[in-house]
Amino acid sequence: MAERPDLQTLVLLRRVRDRIDREYALPLDVPSLARDVHLSTGHLSRQFSLAYGEPPYSYLMTRRIERAMALLRRGDLTVTEVCFAVGCQSLGTFSTRFTELVGVPPTVYRERGAPFHPGMPACIARQVTRPIRNREALSPPRP
Repeated sequence: MAERPDLQTLVLLRRVRDRIDREYALPLDVPSLARDVHLSTGHLSRQFSLAYGEPPYSYLMTRRIERAMALLRRGDLTVTEVCFAVGCQSLGTFSTRFTELVGVPPTVYRERGAPFHPGMPACIARQVTRPIRNREALSPPRP
């Protein structure tokens, strides 16, 4: 079993997570994120997964998809424009990941919108429109 990250490593991981949150639309990759905090790529990925429940690349893609959902709900950009606006370089990868997290392809999401209704409290709207990450998916009931 892997050990939980120590306090110093948690500080570095938080720095990486904050950078992803801030710069999700820029060309980011795990090796450069690791290099910036002086960790090896493998160590960063393992420790990030232990701390946050998913590897850094998955976290980055989730951030990009969350932003894409907001842009698609606005309706003034095409799916391709949204793909590039959130930092994805491949429309195919973007569409595949979007469908995995949201449950429908981006074109369908853009046409139908989110299951959001005017007057819905903001806290409920955020929960309804948020993509589901692997660690948040419902686990099957135990027998």
